[in-house]
Amino acid sequence: MSIPQSGGGPIEDRSQLAEYLSSGCKPKENWRIGTEHEKFGYCKDTLKPIPYAGERSVLAVLEGLRDGHGWNPVEEAGKLIGLEKDGANVSLEPGGQLELSGAPLETIHETCDEVNAHLRDVKDIADKVGVGFIGLGAAPIWTHDEMPLMPKGRYKLMNSYMQSVGTMGTSMMRRTCTVQVNLDFASEADMVQKLRVALALQPVATALFANSPFFEGKPNGHKSWRSRIWRDLDPARTGMLPFVFEEGFGFERYVDYALDVPMYFVYRDGKYIDALGQSFRDFMKGELPALPGETPTLSDWADHLTTAFPEARIKKYMEMRGADGGPWRRLCALPALWVGLMYDQSALDAAWDLAKGWDAETREGLRVAASVDGLQAQVGGVKMHDLAREVLAIAEGGLKARARVGAGGLIPDETHFLNALKESVDSGKTPADELLEHYHGDWNGDLSRIYAEYSY
Repeated sequence: MSIPQSGGGPIEDRSQLAEYLSSGCKPKENWRIGTEHEKFGYCKDTLKPIPYAGERSVLAVLEGLRDGHGWNPVEEAGKLIGLEKDGANVSLEPGGQLELSGAPLETIHETCDEVNAHLRDVKDIADKVGVGFIGLGAAPIWTHDEMPLMPKGRYKLMNSYMQSVGTMGTSMMRRTCTVQVNLDFASEADMVQKLRVALALQPVATALFANSPFFEGKPNGHKSWRSRIWRDLDPARTGMLPFVFEEGFGFERYVDYALDVPMYFVYRDGKYIDALGQSFRDFMKGELPALPGETPTLSDWADHLTTAFPEARIKKYMEMRGADGGPWRRLCALPALWVGLMYDQSALDAAWDLAKGWDAETREGLRVAASVDGLQAQVGGVKMHDLAREVLAIAEGGLKARARVGAGGLIPDETHFLNALKESVDSGKTPADELLEHYHGDWNGDLSRIYAEYSY
């Protein structure tokens, strides 16, 4: 979940909304990679989720990172709710999941170094306080009532509203984790092509990273239960955005979409003001019931953009949002996949060639089938396993063309970060398939084994 945005002056004309998005355009040499990943914390002795405060808690981990590893505190209402350092942020998801929002970096080599350093530091602190962390797409055993709600005003508002607009919003908040990558675009036309590829091929990422076959202690019938949860969260702010594929799509059309997304809040003087279900269009006219007579700032617009949750979205950059959280290797593989597809024009064109003939029903069908069947998904004549193989080949070509060296020049490019995904395509098995094999095999249905064998 995003932190409050800042630095935007008053909105005096609607044109500023699209200009805000287009201000993210930057030349290719300035494109960067921002990787975010979430993980569940638990008490090692009880295997129960960690609370916000206490000897074994997410607060203890945040304090340890602050005091022992040089992170600067981020507070809300006097409570430590995040950290920041060198362009990166550590924040809390609603159920106490710990998230690293990485700094904008030039290469995946740097991204992997960042991930490795973060997980090493977290483990250092966690071991001292008796806490463990695990990367999965959904909490495998814990119930809703076992999950704490973090002391952030945004989450308190969302928690009550989610229950009125869908059936799985609170499950998303408390019991899911993801890994995503944020990428840049050069122009409106470049944004359009990238967003179309991102949405159309997001089900491939869902399939390859499927890692949530359990929920409340048993198999749930899906390879990615996290993806299933997102389908019943809030139809006004989730989904595959069919309008993106219509002729004439651009920043202005995305503004129209975002304006139609019901509001959650307005952030003022360190507090979240309840604007649940209200209209940003009314806010523009000075008619927002939550703040009568007041009109928004660009910071309010930036905040509002963070409350739309489609499978891929734009702000001043583009976010790929379809993958389950997972093991270390896949935290590096996710940016490798999308950078390979997006940051080389030949690869981007080839990726679009794969998907440009699909209609909205096919794209949505792939989204649903990927969550259920992973690499075994099939919609019409599209077989996910074959599609994933083609997508990986394109991404590998894109990374070779980038030719970003690592290890002081000893590694010629970033293609080896795709190895975990290539292994899945070669075997036909996603992480979810491996977990299910353990559950029905050597674990003998004892799902508690997952913590010892799959934690960081």
